[in-house]
Amino acid sequence: MNKQLLLDNLRTIPDFPKKGINFRDVTTLYKNGECMREMTEALYELYKDKGITKIVGVESRGFVMASALAARLGCGVVLARKPGKLPATVIKESFSKEYGVDTVEMHIDSITSDDVVLIHDDLLATGGTAKATYKLVQHFHPKKVYMNFIIEITDEGLHGRDLFKDIELTTLITV
Repeated sequence: MNKQLLLDNLRTIPDFPKKGINFRDVTTLYKNGECMREMTEALYELYKDKGITKIVGVESRGFVMASALAARLGCGVVLARKPGKLPATVIKESFSKEYGVDTVEMHIDSITSDDVVLIHDDLLATGGTAKATYKLVQHFHPKKVYMNFIIEITDEGLHGRDLFKDIELTTLITV
């Protein structure tokens, strides 16, 4: 995988959404066809032999690569969304993030105990969103759970990975 291509196309927005936060904007990767191909192929190579049956895409940037990879792997996509966005009965989990508190929800019929699940989001920073999503997925007692992020942020003293000692976690690039 061409990590430099991804790094060269990643936009950083200082002081967003509040002062002191350097927001990593993956939309610049999504709009570039070459970056999309690189990410899709890299994810496919990581997960093609894992038996993935469902990919949980986390609101909302996680939906993009979850869908692209699911199409490539031939598996389903489950949406982990903010409150009030899913139309049927949901389970929910609240979490803290570096600039506030939020909640993530999933439909109660999203995953079965026979599923092998990959949780995917655009970036790993403090790990709050990922941990809440992981707790939701664990509610279903799937056979196996993996996690993946496009970006892992470590340059600002963030250690989200430390929350996941018991799970196989991969990232495409680290900043």
